[in-house]
Amino acid sequence: MCHRGSTASITPILQSSMPDTQRAFLLGELLKNVSRSFYLTLRVLPAGLREPIGLAYLLARAADTIADTSVIPPEHRVELLLSLRAQVNGVADQSRLARIESDVAGQQADSHEHALLASIKPMLALLDALDDGDRAAVRHIVTTLTKGMEFDLRTFPDERSGRLAALDTADELDHYTYLVAGCVGEFWTTITHAHRPEVQHWDLARMSQRGVRFGKALQLTNILRDCGKDLRIGRCYVPAELLEPLGLRAEDLLQPGASRDAKPLLFDLVRRTLDHYREAADYTLAIPRRCVRLRLACLWPILIGLETLLLLVRNDAWLDPARASKISRNDVYRLTALSLPVAGSNSVVRGWIGRLIARVEAQMH
Repeated sequence: MCHRGSTASITPILQSSMPDTQRAFLLGELLKNVSRSFYLTLRVLPAGLREPIGLAYLLARAADTIADTSVIPPEHRVELLLSLRAQVNGVADQSRLARIESDVAGQQADSHEHALLASIKPMLALLDALDDGDRAAVRHIVTTLTKGMEFDLRTFPDERSGRLAALDTADELDHYTYLVAGCVGEFWTTITHAHRPEVQHWDLARMSQRGVRFGKALQLTNILRDCGKDLRIGRCYVPAELLEPLGLRAEDLLQPGASRDAKPLLFDLVRRTLDHYREAADYTLAIPRRCVRLRLACLWPILIGLETLLLLVRNDAWLDPARASKISRNDVYRLTALSLPVAGSNSVVRGWIGRLIARVEAQMH
């Protein structure tokens, strides 16, 4: 691991203030219970990267739970998000933490979500125990992600209102995908470069740009996969300016036959997403071949994302939430198993990703 100047000498003293059992719970049991498939990626990461990335995930996941608790009015969720953001950035206020727990944790039917919100205080303690560079990076990524959540709550109507709103422009969609996912690629690159001597040769600005494209690829995949479900809670992430040439409005996407009518739009957005995945492939191949764990952590979401896009372009009812395009758990296990022996080969990895992209493109002709 690379250390940052004088902070290396004080980090063990700071870390000693948190019991190992508490750290193990946060980055072990709790993380596994709330991170779903992302836990696979976290587990395969080299040890030095797991703590800052795992902690950033937990804090962002807590914020996301606040943002998604629909029984709380949107304006109050924004207030709670801003409060959490202030806490993450070092503005200590125990009463605000207590309010987050009392207002949101009690609304969670899932015991793991309840435990997550009840663990914000030790998460903040672990944040304080990070070295200066990692702490600044975690604060920056959580701040940016919560701005994306705030954007959602301020842009779209209350999920229970029965109303529907759409983004206006493709640029607005692009900015949104940066706030909620592209920024993660920047963060990932910063943390990797700080901790892994094998990547000190990276052009950090170029790799950060690729990382942003990587995150946008994954988020656009999620948006397209979940479009039908999001429409039914009043959120249309497909911009009005892309709907208009097809003679469509957001409300039309709820009608029978909408999946067929909007198929050209789906294909257009999938092509844009594939361009991002090509940058994600370049990002992965820029990781030295001997860094197999780092490569796998990047390769798995690319393979899962591209397989999801393949299901989407084959799905004649892609806007029906009952027929969502989601790869099975067995397929996830298949991809991870097949990737283990080949992750260190540039030619195999590039060929695998290239063939998946070609299969998606072939379905759109």
